[in-house]
Amino acid sequence: MRNYLKYISGLIAILLVCIAQPAYAGGPPAPSVFSNPLAVTFINLMLLLLIVIGILANIVIGAADVKLKKRIEEKARKSVIVLLLLMLFNPASVLAQATTDTVTKTSKLIGGMDASTFYVMVTVLFLELLVIIVLLLNIKLLLKKEKEKTITEKKLAVTTEEKVNKLSWWDKMNKLRPVSQEAELDLGHEYDGIRELNNKLPPWWLYGFYATILFAVIYLWRFEVSHKGPSSKEEYEMSVAKAEIKIQEYLKKKGDLVDENTVTLLTGADDIAAGKALFMDPSKCPACHNADGGGNAVGPNLTDDYWVYGGNVKDIFKTIKYGTSKGMRSWKDDLSAKQIAQLTSYIKTLKGSKPVNPKEQQGELYKEEAVPKTPADSATTASAGNK
Repeated sequence: MRNYLKYISGLIAILLVCIAQPAYAGGPPAPSVFSNPLAVTFINLMLLLLIVIGILANIVIGAADVKLKKRIEEKARKSVIVLLLLMLFNPASVLAQATTDTVTKTSKLIGGMDASTFYVMVTVLFLELLVIIVLLLNIKLLLKKEKEKTITEKKLAVTTEEKVNKLSWWDKMNKLRPVSQEAELDLGHEYDGIRELNNKLPPWWLYGFYATILFAVIYLWRFEVSHKGPSSKEEYEMSVAKAEIKIQEYLKKKGDLVDENTVTLLTGADDIAAGKALFMDPSKCPACHNADGGGNAVGPNLTDDYWVYGGNVKDIFKTIKYGTSKGMRSWKDDLSAKQIAQLTSYIKTLKGSKPVNPKEQQGELYKEEAVPKTPADSATTASAGNK
């Protein structure tokens, strides 16, 4: 700014010298330019406009940033140089008049002033007005930018404040307060940098606590006072009974709802074939009874009428299922109840077969029980006798 004022001061000094120069040309002194009212008016206007330019330039430079200040100072320096050149090459200064009489006779006067001086003053005034207009436009531009900057800062501040004070759905559900209101909740207690705030418990926590109290009252009345609800023992017995029913239904559906008390002889070809396949498995019966059922050093003969643990279907089923204390293992964990029944039925078919090397008799003689006749069978027999 000091450089800019220096340029303006120099411009004013040169302007005064240039304007006053014709009065001090060779010969007798001519009438001074300051005696011409129009010239004095122009000079005053030029000085006034220079002052206005200085004020406006100071405003622009003060409001501008560093880069803009440099550009304005550069433009001002160029403008002052142009004005200085115009004044230095003023025809009224270059062409010194030999005498006052010659100047008066040959020069064209405008408003009592030399034409060259008049045009120089008008040009200077025009340039000063042009500089003022440019400065005013710059001021308007700076004000606009400053206004936009202020608006942007306000929006940014509002946005930042909204973000700080904005609560998520979880915070709203818990009725939490924004961070900006923490000062109102501060109780003045601080421990190791942790401040105590007067925050209320979340509503869901309170309602959950109230629900537990209500549940406890109802539970106490139902199970401890009125005894309308089942006890723990009763609930256990009911659950065991339900489980047993489900087990029976599952076994019935699977075909395994059979044991040593309910097993019957299976005569179907598929069941006999399945039982034979189980019996012939090398990892099962042949190891002790041979593949033909004749028995060996370990197991007894299964084709005769003598049985160590009983020869009916239920006894054989029980022996296979639970095993014996004399070397017969239990197969209940390897075979299903249906498979044991099929294996039992196949063993019953071995009676009377002739193994290659049958083992001697063991156990007690077993005779098959006669199958009781049904009323239908009795009626059929009587009818045949009548014939």
